[in-house]
Amino acid sequence: MEEIIEINNSGAASVTTNAISVKQLKVSYRHTAILKDVSLNVSPGEFFGLVGVNGAGKSTFIKALLDFIDVDSGELTIFGVNSAATKARESLAFLPERFVAPYYLTGEEFIDYMLSLHGVAQKRGTEDKVEAMAAALDLRISSLKESVRNYSKGMTQKLGLAACFLSGKKLLVLDEPMSGLDPKARVLVKRQLLALKAKGTTVFFSSHLLADVEELADRMTILHQGELPFTGTPAECIDLHQTDNLETAFIRCIDAEALSS
Repeated sequence: MEEIIEINNSGAASVTTNAISVKQLKVSYRHTAILKDVSLNVSPGEFFGLVGVNGAGKSTFIKALLDFIDVDSGELTIFGVNSAATKARESLAFLPERFVAPYYLTGEEFIDYMLSLHGVAQKRGTEDKVEAMAAALDLRISSLKESVRNYSKGMTQKLGLAACFLSGKKLLVLDEPMSGLDPKARVLVKRQLLALKAKGTTVFFSSHLLADVEELADRMTILHQGELPFTGTPAECIDLHQTDNLETAFIRCIDAEALSS
C-alpha cells in the first residue's frame, strides 16, 4: 500500500493512502511491449491528466488499472486496495473512451440504472438532481425521455458524464471525457469538474486536448513508447522544455524521447 505521510501545523503526522498507485506496470500484446515499467501515484483530491499520441497506450493503462485486461507484472492499487479486487472499484465511476449507452434504454432509464449500480438511493429529489445535471451540461430535459438510440455522439457523451458526476464516487476515471463535445459543452463539463474538485473528488483522465489538461490538471504524465518521460505539473513541463505553452512542450518532450531511444 502506497501512503503519503503529512506533518500538520501541530507537528503531528497523518497518513493518507494514494487514490491510485501503480508500480512497475508491464503490459504486452502479441509479444509487443505496450507499457514498460510504468509507475505513478495520484493523491486524493488530485486532478491528474494522462496524455500521449494515438496508440501510446493510454486506454491500455486505464484498462489495466480497472482490471479489464491481464498485465504481465506490476502492482496497482485504488485507495490502497488491489485493483484486481472488486472492492477496489466500489469507490469509482468510469467513462470509457467510446461510450455507448444500451440502445433499448431512454436517457432517464440509463441514469437510473447507473445510479442504482453505484448504490445511490432513489430518494425524493433525485429526479430533480438528474434534470439539474442535464441542464448544467446542456442536455435537453425532454431528451431524457427519448431512446438513446436517437442520441448524437455529443448527447451520448453528456449522458455518460452526467451519470458519472451524479454517482457520488470519490474517484472518477474518464477516458477522453471531452470526446464529441462542442466548445460550449466542453466549457460546461469543465465547470462541473471544477465543482467536483472543490468537493475533494479525485479525477484521473486521459485527453488529447492539451489546453484542457493545462487548465484542469494539478499534475500530468506523458505516456510515450510505453514509458513516462515526464510526470509533474503542466507548468513544470512548460518550464522544462523552455516554451510558453503545453502543446509545444509536449512535442519537444516526445521528440527528445525519440532521439534518446
